[in-house]
Amino acid sequence: MSSKIKIFVTGGAGYIGSHVVKALGERGYSVLTYDNLSYGHRDSVLYGELVVADLADKEALRMTFEKFKPDAVIHFAASIVVPESVREPLKYYKNNFCNTVNLIEACIEHGVKNFIFSSSAAVYGIPKNCPVSEDEPLNPINPYGRTKAMVESLLADVSQAKDFRYISLRYFNVAGADSTGRLGQRRADATHLITLAVKTALGKRPYLEIYGTDYPTKDGTCIRDYIHVDDLADAHILAMEYLMNRGKSEIFNCGYGHGYSVREVVEATKRVSGADFKVIETARREGDPPELVADSKKIKTSLRWIPKYDNLEYIVKTALEWERKLPLF
Repeated sequence: MSSKIKIFVTGGAGYIGSHVVKALGERGYSVLTYDNLSYGHRDSVLYGELVVADLADKEALRMTFEKFKPDAVIHFAASIVVPESVREPLKYYKNNFCNTVNLIEACIEHGVKNFIFSSSAAVYGIPKNCPVSEDEPLNPINPYGRTKAMVESLLADVSQAKDFRYISLRYFNVAGADSTGRLGQRRADATHLITLAVKTALGKRPYLEIYGTDYPTKDGTCIRDYIHVDDLADAHILAMEYLMNRGKSEIFNCGYGHGYSVREVVEATKRVSGADFKVIETARREGDPPELVADSKKIKTSLRWIPKYDNLEYIVKTALEWERKLPLF
């Protein structure tokens, strides 16, 4: 596809969004990032135009659509911290659901028919089956997961009523950093295990906590499916191109189809970093499933997605190299 194709990316200054903007730019697409910079960074937008505005601002949204005239929208902008969603549910329903309504309204008003949604494995809650297929019943257990599930329902309803097609990508545990070292996780309040582990390895944290060591897993700690952010970015490009070629609306899991335990991640981080950092074992956190691994056959078959970075040590290495570039505090 040529550079004439215009892609409107919300939240493109954030962690995952910036990697997708980079991938789009490298492939010659015309990109516009729409971001309020509440968590994103201006210098993370490596290609295209940046419009600093909020999705709650319908007039700014309308004017940007009219000027840019996008062919497709990729929607990342959302609040994503699960414990915060429990404390501040209104923030999450406003930002994740109401603002997505504004965005979809703008798409319908301006004839944009192709929409990629950044969803989450949180829509499954604590699934009964593992690996988890896209057919698993949705049972989110926190406001964050519920807002993602609500948007998926909204997209399904709009696609039935209008000439509008979407792909919802349900991410599992996204980690790592851009292989060229220009982008990575920059949130000070990041809660992901690999980010916390590399911070601890570099002395930015005094210790790493393991929440629960008595799960029914091979070593008693939770197992998760970790996907490198560059592979996830490729999945977005494939999803967008699929829709642009008149593909039908779909939902895909984004994961590698196998998992690593918390202890395995800790040991990998120690090996890669060469640091024997302090680890404290503590009680389980409420709502943590013992194992959460994607059944990713559907995306590999339908989109011919072939992951390039399915290697835990590589994921940790890129995260560590990126974290070394960031300030101590």
